Amino acid sequence: MHDRVRRVRDRTDRGPTVTAAGRLATLADVAILAGVSKATASRVLSRPELVSPDTAARVLAAARKLGFVPNRAARQLARGRSGVVAVVVPTLDNAFFTPIIAGAQAAAGRADLQLTVAVHPLAEVGELVAFERLSHQVDGFIVVAPRGADDVVRLAIGHKPTVLVDREVTGASSVVADTATAFGALVSRFVEQGHERIAYLGGPDGSWQNRQRTAAVVAAAGGLAELTVLGPYPSTFEAGVRASADVLASGATAVVPYATAIGLGLMYVLRGDEHRGRSLTVSSERMVVDALGLVGVPAIDVDGEHLGRVAAERLIEAIASGGDAERSSLRLDVPVRWPVEP
Repeated sequence: MHDRVRRVRDRTDRGPTVTAAGRLATLADVAILAGVSKATASRVLSRPELVSPDTAARVLAAARKLGFVPNRAARQLARGRSGVVAVVVPTLDNAFFTPIIAGAQAAAGRADLQLTVAVHPLAEVGELVAFERLSHQVDGFIVVAPRGADDVVRLAIGHKPTVLVDREVTGASSVVADTATAFGALVSRFVEQGHERIAYLGGPDGSWQNRQRTAAVVAAAGGLAELTVLGPYPSTFEAGVRASADVLASGATAVVPYATAIGLGLMYVLRGDEHRGRSLTVSSERMVVDALGLVGVPAIDVDGEHLGRVAAERLIEAIASGGDAERSSLRLDVPVRWPVEP
């Protein structure tokens, strides 16, 4: 054993990251070089406060010399975890989910967790088999299921700690961007500006957020303006193009689309001078308003990365508590930016 220690020390003096046998250094090599047991070396690398400062210093110095990288996956497995969390989205076609995934990944990375993405609409009971299979491979879920029935969603999230994003189900933790309140504020402001006819282009059939937004715009119009609710529409550019004829037929002078893509399709059809003689204001998101230089257009600003980050942080807390964390719904404010009055 002393010969082996000498060989390892000889090599670490020259700064290599492999042992004399030509392989990557292991925890056992670190323990030998530090003159401690493998269990003590492991304890130093995971819970250094449990050993003496001198011992911890020796082990950490040995690890640095050997270029040893702790096997995080092994540590997670030792705690009965995989070290992996999943973001489940209904489709990859909707750009709204991209920043949510990015925010969740950033939070997971800070917690030393790997994030994976899976596509499960959770629209029917038949999907639960695949979802349960995935639950055996991860420690928890961030689920974006805007259209799944409550009963199906409850069954799906019953296997592991879960945080829902942009919908609420009784008994489940959730983080929601409060776009319904923002949509209601849009309609109220349009009414104040003198718009007598307003159109709302509804989102996908069965969408939880669409139900919330529809209720909010109806309440805001409340007999103060004629509100035409059109749809349901999928969250696509093509849907906005198709909706243009109905919008024009409604006589609306202000439009609130469920999704940015729908609004862009509508604006594309109504661009230029084709419909001169009537002014039509279509709300959008801040990035689109700024990029296109739109004048007089109110903008809704949903911070998808923040939404995903908060959801991941709540999930990490739930995992750490063994699933005993309080289950509650958190609604994040969604600001509305109004055009500067001339």
